[in-house]
Amino acid sequence: MTNNPDEIRSNIELTRQDLGSDVDALADKVTPSKIAQRQTRRVRSAFNTAKERVMGAASDAKDASAESVSDVQQAVTAKAQGNPLAVGLIAFGAGWLAASLVPASSKEKEIAASVKDAAQPLVEEVAGAAREVADNLRQPAQEAAEAVKASATDSARTVKDEATSAAAAVSDQASEAKHVIEDDGS
Repeated sequence: MTNNPDEIRSNIELTRQDLGSDVDALADKVTPSKIAQRQTRRVRSAFNTAKERVMGAASDAKDASAESVSDVQQAVTAKAQGNPLAVGLIAFGAGWLAASLVPASSKEKEIAASVKDAAQPLVEEVAGAAREVADNLRQPAQEAAEAVKASATDSARTVKDEATSAAAAVSDQASEAKHVIEDDGS
């Protein structure tokens, strides 16, 4: 450790900056909105990757100069082979298209209405569970923020105490040096 006041001030300032960036990084990690944003980016990325694979397969099949339906089918199969997600999405899309072309029967409408009525308590239960989870996450987030604040306060106090101690040591050494010089000069 040095006794140069300028170096001590510089070290204190560097420590303060490092502490500030550490506190900012920690706060960024535990902020619920930031956590949700990171998860949303991951889901979107995965979805876009799957979509590009499927759309690429469909585009390749469309662009292929296929002379018959079986040629298009072979091109899509070749592109999607080894990618069960793409195959599943294509099958789902084909099924959805086929289902949308056939009008719903009265029995299907009746069943859909009964399922909707039966699911209503579940919807309310899920909403209640979601509120409970949000309430449960609020307390740990507040505690983490308080811990970060306390850590920052303690660190700032430590830096201040060390700076005061170092300044006093430098002042004492300067006073000693002054006396030594005066004694040597007399």
